[in-house]
Amino acid sequence: MQDTPISTILDRLIDDGIKLSPMEATYMGIPGYDDQLDDLSPVGEKKREDLVRNALAAVKTEAPVNEFDRIAKEVAIERLSSELKLSETKESHATFNLIASPVTGIRQIFEMMKDSPELISNVTKRLNAIQKAFDGWRETIEAAAKDGKVNAKRQVLATAGQLDTFANGGFTAVAKKFNPALDNAELVTAAKNAEKACAELASWLRDKYAPISQPEDGVGENRYKLWARHFTGADLNIRETYEWGVQELQRINDRMWVAAKKLYPDATTLREVADRLEKDPRYIVEGEEELLRRLREFIEKAVERLDGKEFDIDPRIKNCEARLAPEGSASAAYYMGPSEDLSRPGTTWFPTMGRKTFGWWHIVSTWYHEAVPGHHLQVATSMVNADRLNRFQRNRVWVSGYGEGWALYAERLMDELGAFADPGFEMGYLSAQGLRAARVVVDIGMHCGYKDFDGNVWNAESAFKVLHERALLDEISARSEVDRYLGWPGQAISYKVGERFWMEAREDAKKRLGSKFELKKFHSYALNLGPMGLDPFKAEMAAWDGN
Repeated sequence: MQDTPISTILDRLIDDGIKLSPMEATYMGIPGYDDQLDDLSPVGEKKREDLVRNALAAVKTEAPVNEFDRIAKEVAIERLSSELKLSETKESHATFNLIASPVTGIRQIFEMMKDSPELISNVTKRLNAIQKAFDGWRETIEAAAKDGKVNAKRQVLATAGQLDTFANGGFTAVAKKFNPALDNAELVTAAKNAEKACAELASWLRDKYAPISQPEDGVGENRYKLWARHFTGADLNIRETYEWGVQELQRINDRMWVAAKKLYPDATTLREVADRLEKDPRYIVEGEEELLRRLREFIEKAVERLDGKEFDIDPRIKNCEARLAPEGSASAAYYMGPSEDLSRPGTTWFPTMGRKTFGWWHIVSTWYHEAVPGHHLQVATSMVNADRLNRFQRNRVWVSGYGEGWALYAERLMDELGAFADPGFEMGYLSAQGLRAARVVVDIGMHCGYKDFDGNVWNAESAFKVLHERALLDEISARSEVDRYLGWPGQAISYKVGERFWMEAREDAKKRLGSKFELKKFHSYALNLGPMGLDPFKAEMAAWDGN
């Protein structure tokens, strides 16, 4: 991308940000920081906050020199303003959960480290740094509490449980990954130190912080709107969004019954259909090795199926890896993008949760979501678009509404292309759609105190019932999902809300452009815009001329 005053400011934000966040450097694939962890103390948080504040002020003063620059400025102002708001209100300091917290971030960073002559030394130093990082984070949590911001007790105890898992051999497993014989004494000692730090933090969370944490799970409408704005990049009518979610869930459930009768004509509940699918030999994969083989083959076939037709896939990003998630990870599959230099490819992660048998009926839709044409295609396309997007846009901007919305749109696209013609796979796709619609309902309902389908205020149990019976999650996953929503207000709605914006943008373009509309061009233009809030995205797509 052409150097401009705006891109220079944002590039400097990346460079200075890396110095304050060595973990971000590792995620980006930038060498020289792999032996360090972030300063999670109030001092470290203040430095990062000041960096964002100064960059935001500087960007606002500059005039764009071209269209790419204009978009970059709008994206930066929206994202940095949102980040700053969460930091200044201490919302981002007090809110943590099993998926998004320093605990998960520190554990996952070891999966992102690239091979080098200094690898073992870097891993050892990073393991030894965990104690200091956790001590700093504890100070930040305590400082937020003094300002009246505490996390919900449910999330505190869940995170303590996650730390227990890591304390019980979780970092010895990390050491073994890099040194299979475990014959490096310094590395083994560092792993034990890390596990001790996890055990101590778990005890502190349970014994000291939990008693002062918030007993109520919901954050209330005002705090919810702040988080929803951050995760979607849109000013939503929360009540209208809730009612739309209710309607979507019913529409999807109605279609589920059509597929269900094709599978098992004698079925009496949707829950029964899902349970039978989990045991149906037509839709079962046995063993981790076979699962990985199927996942990798699936990605290759998706690229072959879509390239040159619905998408023009850059040769540099046709490779997307599939790996099994480490123990203690979230219960849902996830994706991590490629390094800046593409030496580390985009990677999908599947959590086995101790299982040896897997239901392929619902994995099919999930892997279109996580890999191609889902997250991988969106994230990796941004990464290779250096001629259009600055480093800030490529590496630091993530708007869940745009990214998760795209991934859910990708699932719907594959449905439109006939990928779920088999009724078992169709049920898997519909259960994924149903889950995202149910998320809109129960996330808003629980946090904002709306009435559930039985006329009572939404709570963990009524949310569980909907997820289990109408979104077809198994019992363990459904309870995990409820905990996730309650600890991450506004994030869960971003998938379905984002898909709504993507579908509306496509249908609007079809209506405006008529015969000039081409699906491949729509996909190329939208993805080449790069990640942004949904309101700016809507405005940009409304101006698209079809070229």
